[in-house]
Order: sequence, then C-alpha cells, then structure tokens
Amino acid sequence: MTNKDIAMFNPTDWNLTEKQVDLTTRARELGESKFAARAEKYDREAIFPTENYVDLRDAGLLGVCIPEQFGGCGADFKTYMLTAAEIGRYCGATALTFNMHVSSCLWTGFLADQLPMEDELRAEHESYRKHHYARILNEGAIYAQPFSEGGAAAAGFKAFGTTALRTEKGWIINGKKIFASLSGHADYYGALCSEIQTPDEEPSRRHTMYIAVPNDAEGVSVVGDWDPLGMRGTVSRTLIFKDVFVPFEEQLMPRGIYFSAAQKWPHMFMTLTPSYMGIAQAAYDFTVKYLRGEIEGMPPVKRRMFPTKQLAVAQMRLMLEQTKALWFQSISEARPEPSKDAILRAWTAQYTVMENANEIAQLAIRTCGGQSMLRSLPLERLYRDSRCGSLMLPWTAELCMDKLGKGTLYEDGETDD
Repeated sequence: MTNKDIAMFNPTDWNLTEKQVDLTTRARELGESKFAARAEKYDREAIFPTENYVDLRDAGLLGVCIPEQFGGCGADFKTYMLTAAEIGRYCGATALTFNMHVSSCLWTGFLADQLPMEDELRAEHESYRKHHYARILNEGAIYAQPFSEGGAAAAGFKAFGTTALRTEKGWIINGKKIFASLSGHADYYGALCSEIQTPDEEPSRRHTMYIAVPNDAEGVSVVGDWDPLGMRGTVSRTLIFKDVFVPFEEQLMPRGIYFSAAQKWPHMFMTLTPSYMGIAQAAYDFTVKYLRGEIEGMPPVKRRMFPTKQLAVAQMRLMLEQTKALWFQSISEARPEPSKDAILRAWTAQYTVMENANEIAQLAIRTCGGQSMLRSLPLERLYRDSRCGSLMLPWTAELCMDKLGKGTLYEDGETDD
C-alpha cells in the first residue's frame, strides 16, 4: 500500500492553526489523489487543467480567500500561501493559475480589510466584492489576473499601458496583456489598468484601476500560440482589449485602493512563490522515494547505500530546509506597512524560493540519473517548471537583487546628489 505524503509544514513543528491544517490537508489530498496523475498530460499538450478546477470547486477551494461572512473559507495571507504550496507539489501550473484566481479574492478580501477606508468607500468596496464573490461561490466562476504588458509597468516603475476610459455608465478598456495565465479559460479577467478621463491623457500609477472584464465581452480576444519551456498548463497567451465596455459594478476595488494596497502591502507580490515552494518539495520527495526504491510502477531497487547519493540528498535537504524556513518567516510577518527588515526579507525569500527550487530540481536530476530524463517521470517537468520562477514579474530574480542592494544601502529619500 502506498504511503500518503506528509504535510510540507508539520502542524506541530510549525505551529499551524486549525484552519491552516484543514485547508493544507484538503489541498494535499486533492493534489496527491488527482492532480499528480494529470500533470504530465497538461504539460505535454500545453492545455489548461480544467478538470483540476472542477475538483477545486467541489472541494470548496475556489473560495479559499473569500471572507467567511460571504460564505468562503476566510483564509488570510499566510494560510493561502501554505495551501497553495501543497497544490504546487503536484501540479505547478495548477498552483500558478490558481494564484491568479485567488488573488482577486485575497486582494479584495484579507488585504483590503487591513487598509484604512472612509465609511463611504468601504461600503462601495463591500458592494463590489459581494457581487464577485457570489459568482465564484454560486457559479464556480474563475477569475484571472492579467498583469504583464512587456514593459516596466508590471515591475511597478510606470503606469499600466492598458487604459480604462471613464464614461457616464462605466469604463472603456483598451490594451494588451502578455503572458496572461488562464487566457481563454477564465470567466473574468481582473485587469489592472490606468484610469483616464480623456483618450489622450497621460496615465498615472496612482490612478491604477482593478476591473473584472467578462471573457465574452465584445472586444476581448486571445491571440498567439503557447509553446513555452515550462508551466505549459498555464496557457498564458496574449489578451487583447479593444474598446471593451465594462459597467462600474465590475470594479474589483474602488478608485485608488489598488494603488494604496500596492504601496502598503508589498508582500502581496509574493504570491507566485507557493507554486515553486511546492515544486522544490516535490523534487526532493521524488529523489528520496527513488533512492529508497519506492516509486510506484518502477522496480523496488534501492540506491540509498551509495555515499554519493547520500551526500546529494543531504545537499538537497539543507537547501530545502533553508528555503522553507526563510519563506515561512517572511509570510508569517506579512502585514500592511511592514518594517524595512521585513521588506528586505520578502525580497530575499522571493529570490531564494525561485532560485533554489531550480537548484534542487537540478540536484534531483543529477542524483537520480538517466531515468530522470524520461517524461514518464516528473523530474524533467519539475526542472523546466522551476526554471520559470525567476523570470516572473513583478519580482524577478534580477529585480529582487536590485531592490536588496539599493534597499540595504539607502534609506527612503537618500540620494548621492
């Protein structure tokens, strides 16, 4: 009888809450029983994990970050991150696209509830999110979050080029989003765009809007091929908005709130990391099972007695424990307006997870040998998927290094002029 996988973060050792144990267990059991077997097909054919989303809905996880008063699970930031990491162990593409969906609830839910708002603005926000949460819980609606545009906007250096022209009854959206995960599969695209009052107005980051665009709205199209190195099941094709009209009630946040959240909640940009934390765990788990002769469908040949294998596993364990400890600390201290050290630690954790996941996958392939090249085994997919993490905005590995260097040597407002 196959032994069940144990929790990535032991509830007692890591002092998890009952809710964290419940949700991470749901995710792990779902991943192990269903997602793992499907991951190879999604990767090979570069197709969206539609079946996995049906299972996520049935398990109540589509509403993982919808506050309890609206009927959701009410997961906070840390709880969501731990839950998503368990999904990443079994299908990185599902975990990554799941993040795009969940962010629409996490940002409008737990994060927004920590931000100061005037009563009138808070009431407006309540109206918007109640509308969107009902779709997710009652209809199983899937939300995406197209972010990148091929320029500096996704990194936070300039305004989004996608614009939302304000009219009497709503917004007219124009623009393009690249690497738009779930493109063609989400029911709504939570587009980040710049509010303008006239077509020729210069966009401003301060006027960033967060608006749900229906996938079947006139003027929405998905273009281009999708045949990438890794994370192939995300189906992140290019999304085009051409004079798309969206009524005001489709806003995900009131005017000005996204900009406030982005300024006060820097940890909100860490939500890509759970997918890769899970991949790192998966590469390590596979290697241990392989060396112990416990891979299902393979001869029970043990290789654990060789010193070179033992040393390699020791290296992997060291790197995995270091990565998990740093990441867990960073997600534990996430809050509005964190200390400078906490922000520096967040960038450090982001860089460490993204780079170490790939390093652990490399060690796994070298240690397991020629068998690991076979697509019938998951290591080569884990390696390709893990390589993609360092490239992802807004906190790529290069940007994290840049932020860490400047953030360490300069205080706010300091220059060398």
